[in-house]
Amino acid sequence: MVTLSHYLVFSALLFSVGLFGMLRRKNILMLFFSTEIMLNAINVAFVATAHALKNIDGQIFALFMVAVAAAEVAVGLGLVILWHRKHKSLDIDTLARMRG
Repeated sequence: MVTLSHYLVFSALLFSVGLFGMLRRKNILMLFFSTEIMLNAINVAFVATAHALKNIDGQIFALFMVAVAAAEVAVGLGLVILWHRKHKSLDIDTLARMRG
């Protein structure tokens, strides 16, 4: 039987994978993917906790987070495409060379 602690451990592992990706990667697109992994890990924890407590608030908040993450990806991918067209690279080290 899968208990709340299993879901929370899974969520913590998923969050750790996303955090490792955020700290390790230098590609802007991979940073977005890592951010999405971390947000989904939080969503899993919210939904599992809400289900265990027989409360729907966590599920509603997770749904809100999915909507915010979708908006973040839409805006972020637009910026990434513009950045790639201008600099022909997605490496975040090129951000250090930004000029006004």
